[in-house]
Amino acid sequence: MNLLIDILYKVTINSVVGSTSVSIGNIHFNSKSVAVNDLFVAIKGSVVDGHNYIENAVEQGAVAVVCEQLPQALKEGVAYVVVENSSSALAIMASNYYGNPSSNLRLVGVTGTNGKTTIATLLFQLFKKAGYKVGLLSTVVIKVGDKDYKATHTTPDSLTINRYLKEMNNEGVEFCFMEVSSHGIHQKRTEGLEFAGGIFTNLTHDHLDYHDTFAEYRDVKKTFFDNLGKNAFALTNADDKNGAVMLQNTKAKQYKYGLKNYADYKAQILENSFSGMLLKINNSEVWTKLIGGFNASNVLAIYATAELLGLEKTEILRLISLLESVSGRFQYLISEGKITAIVDYAHTPDALKNVLETINSIRTKNEELITVVGCGGDRDKTKRPKMGNIASALSTKAVFTSDNPRTEVPETIIEDVEKGVEPQNFKKTLSIVDRKQAIKTACQLANEGDIILIAGKGHETYQEVNGERSDFDDFKIVKELLKQMQK
Repeated sequence: MNLLIDILYKVTINSVVGSTSVSIGNIHFNSKSVAVNDLFVAIKGSVVDGHNYIENAVEQGAVAVVCEQLPQALKEGVAYVVVENSSSALAIMASNYYGNPSSNLRLVGVTGTNGKTTIATLLFQLFKKAGYKVGLLSTVVIKVGDKDYKATHTTPDSLTINRYLKEMNNEGVEFCFMEVSSHGIHQKRTEGLEFAGGIFTNLTHDHLDYHDTFAEYRDVKKTFFDNLGKNAFALTNADDKNGAVMLQNTKAKQYKYGLKNYADYKAQILENSFSGMLLKINNSEVWTKLIGGFNASNVLAIYATAELLGLEKTEILRLISLLESVSGRFQYLISEGKITAIVDYAHTPDALKNVLETINSIRTKNEELITVVGCGGDRDKTKRPKMGNIASALSTKAVFTSDNPRTEVPETIIEDVEKGVEPQNFKKTLSIVDRKQAIKTACQLANEGDIILIAGKGHETYQEVNGERSDFDDFKIVKELLKQMQK
């Protein structure tokens, strides 16, 4: 049992009704989960306001309530704590409740539009190969040493984060690498955590369904760096102009990495092929199985982070050469019929452009490049025409299809994508609503030596239509279809 007064340490409190000396069982922000002796935190969400469920929580046995506004009816014997921001309070309380687990390991946050999963996952791989006990909090999976847990959000809620960090403490984990999304920062999920460092990858067109403007999206990312301590490091991409913005108010030690601009950590691509790249990092050469300019930037960020965390330079280079590509990130196969299929999570205009430019820089132009792509429903609509324009301009054939339509009509989403196609590229496109049929058509169009890119879903193993999820794995499907074609 934890005392409420201890859990409230460092929380900005406006007023208190009742005693803060009460013992607390568990903390919840969902009233349905509340049991006797628990603490309920009322959070104003975008859809549901937890303040409407305070009475329910108290009826179920809550002995304390943290809220931004007092309910009209107060129950005797229940402590009511009014705070400035319930989401912020929850994050700080979660950290206190679990014994501030982030301070007992070295936690590194990775933020930016593209590259978060790749960098966090490869850092996990690298440090594990170096012999350390490591943790990972990513979009794809949560790892505590050798144990895997299913991930549901890019950045989990603050109670979940701290619960896993506590488990990492118990398992003796020394380093943890964590994806930090703009949603997670905005909703205060990372407050109360002690970061040893932060990495900024890039900032491109995404999440404008959630953030009103690009400037707001950028500034939310910036607050993550504003909150880093003076003993932490802030590592930013010098090739992205927003990297300098991230560093404006940080107290952390500042470092930059880049392929094009002046930086503390520099890299150059010496060779690039479908089997990997030869890179020159700060005058040392290293071969990596990863492919493309965007991955050269990711590898450079990994190298810099490993060095800033104390690993020896030659050891880092050796370990980089052993790294395997991340599931759904430029994951490729070559069929018996010599057709190359690539599956990538590219679901933003910039990410799609990067992948297509990488493929075009490697291919000899004698091959066809067939791209299967769509856009998610109930998400940022402004990027759809841009995706259509990029796919049709940089491919020899573009197949527009569904990508988690959610509650939207798939045909409407595809029409939005088609609007971006320039007149000279119309003949290069076709639209097939059923994603499996679209992939099958791409396979049928391909001949020996051709390349198929299936973009948008990457590691996801489901398709969401009308709120219903069904099994769907791009990589498994294209592998099976190409295999069937050889029979």
